[in-house]
Amino acid sequence: MNMQTVFAWNDSYLLGHAAIDETHREFVELVEALLTVDDAGMEEALAAFERHAEAHFEQENRWMSLDGFPARDCHVDEHDKVLASVREVKKDLAAGNRQAVRELAVALKDWFPGHADYMDSALATWLVRRRHAASPLVFRRNAVTPAETPAETTVETAG
Repeated sequence: MNMQTVFAWNDSYLLGHAAIDETHREFVELVEALLTVDDAGMEEALAAFERHAEAHFEQENRWMSLDGFPARDCHVDEHDKVLASVREVKKDLAAGNRQAVRELAVALKDWFPGHADYMDSALATWLVRRRHAASPLVFRRNAVTPAETPAETTVETAG
């Protein structure tokens, strides 16, 4: 088990679109499971992540197609690359390479915050503006930076 690398949900990942935020919360939980799973549970943890990623990315891809999201192609390309990596690692694991799963988990942990902050925040803003003619409102209770205390709350509008 790799207890040194953890990936916990933080409200800094909130984007102000309930469905995206809930899916992202599950994404973080599943990556955390990949980071901490023992060898015996590795195959199921990877399969659970793959199922989630396929559904997660398909939902976002559908929203982008239906609403004419301008950055759709770039966003879909990132999703496709992640899924290709997961499928390659699945083959590696079947061949006995458990380290490939650990490396994928770390790569996903490193990739997600930037993807969510740039790609998905733009999508969330686009979707909210198209449906409500407004920007998402985000209440970030657990978005703690070194200069803040845990009691402080950050309120932002995305976009």
